[in-house]
Amino acid sequence: MCSSVSRRTVAACLALLLSGCVVGPKYVRPSVAVPTAYKESGGEQDAIWKTSQPRDEASRGNWWESFGDTRLNDLESRLNASNQNIAAAAAAVLAARAVVRESRAQYYPTVAAAPSIANSRLSTFGPKPAGVTYSEFAMPVEASWEPDLWGRVRNTVRANTYAAQASAADLENVRLAAQTDLAADYYELRAQDELRRLLDATANAYAEALELNRSLWQAGLNSDEAVAQAESQWRAAQAQATSLGDLRAQYEHAIAVLVGQPAPSFSITPEPLKTTIPAVPAGVPSELLERRPDIAAAERAVAQANAQIGVAQAAFYPNITLSPSAGLENLSVAQWFTWPSRVWSVGPSLAETLFDAGLRKATVRQYRAAYDETVANYRQTVLTAFQQVEDNLASVRILTQAIDQQDAAVLSAERNLQEATVRYRAGIDPYLNVIAAQTILLSSQQTVVNFQEQQMVASVQLIKALGGGWDVSHLPSTRELAAKVPEPGRKP
Repeated sequence: MCSSVSRRTVAACLALLLSGCVVGPKYVRPSVAVPTAYKESGGEQDAIWKTSQPRDEASRGNWWESFGDTRLNDLESRLNASNQNIAAAAAAVLAARAVVRESRAQYYPTVAAAPSIANSRLSTFGPKPAGVTYSEFAMPVEASWEPDLWGRVRNTVRANTYAAQASAADLENVRLAAQTDLAADYYELRAQDELRRLLDATANAYAEALELNRSLWQAGLNSDEAVAQAESQWRAAQAQATSLGDLRAQYEHAIAVLVGQPAPSFSITPEPLKTTIPAVPAGVPSELLERRPDIAAAERAVAQANAQIGVAQAAFYPNITLSPSAGLENLSVAQWFTWPSRVWSVGPSLAETLFDAGLRKATVRQYRAAYDETVANYRQTVLTAFQQVEDNLASVRILTQAIDQQDAAVLSAERNLQEATVRYRAGIDPYLNVIAAQTILLSSQQTVVNFQEQQMVASVQLIKALGGGWDVSHLPSTRELAAKVPEPGRKP
């Protein structure tokens, strides 16, 4: 009975020794100040665009489809497949996953074999027979294992796991940034197309006005001054239309880089600007902590820094290493694998640092300071996220009002031009009044297009600020990160 109890006690003690404990602070997500609602949301949280269920393909980023532009949809699909920044971030995820596997290997012993065959000849001096030559055949197998008594390995695995999750969040942040950059560039390019269409139509109207002035001058009903003024107005409109090609080309080249194509072999056919603004629900601010990949990456960095403190603290405790070895050794190849040729040894070793001039304490302080830094970065990321949502909610709301007001200004400018034209043809006012009215109308129309461009870009940036439909449930789990790393070039 006593023997049985003794064996159980020894087994329990051995299990406790092997399992050890984990030193270091327990991780708790840092607290952040979260408002109850967005100031600019106006309580409107139920809208067309919304986050899909976790793991749904729609929540992986197809937010651009809500704009209803097939050309944009095609470009976004090409970006997801060929953008090089996304490819680089995906490779970084694979590297981070490999590091997790590397750290998990420390849970297990290292086994090495070193078979050898050595021919030796004894010297002519000494008591042994002179000039004897012999061969020695050896097959040693050595193992080394350090039990994770204080959680150094476990904290290392946790730190690398959190780093891999942060890398996965960084990938999604790079993907979202590229997608929204593409959409913003696309709508800025379309705004140039719309301005070009407006200026071409204006130049045509100015050309008709020039012909009218020439006809009146030839009939003696007008002066050459009016003809020169009309011609100057027409040529200025042509120059403005031509100059738009410079900025449009730059947007087109930027889109080519985003979709992974050389700029010389890429082009986008001009089309009018489509101003379909999807309704984007802001939701409640607390949801933003789960929906933004940059916030998720910053939070995982905090968890990683916390685990690294435990790694540093484990250095204060002694390490035990078990190093068994076994093998075969004989002077005859015929008897190499016989039972008497066996050799073995086993025994633990303990290592403890007695003096390091404060190195370990300084290391712990270093990692605690690094942890405090990541906490501050995390909170700053959250604050910036709230600011970006409020900024773009305000932009969409204010620009919507501004466009309505500017549309009314365009109607007034058109009426003013009509009146100025009638008075000029009646000989009441000089042609300079018509030019002034034309200038006011063109400026008002250009302002509408500029407001529409800003509104479309602000809508895209609002979706980016809200996370683009991403969710923290998309982060790879600990089990997924511990699985075999995919081959390079495959999707992680």
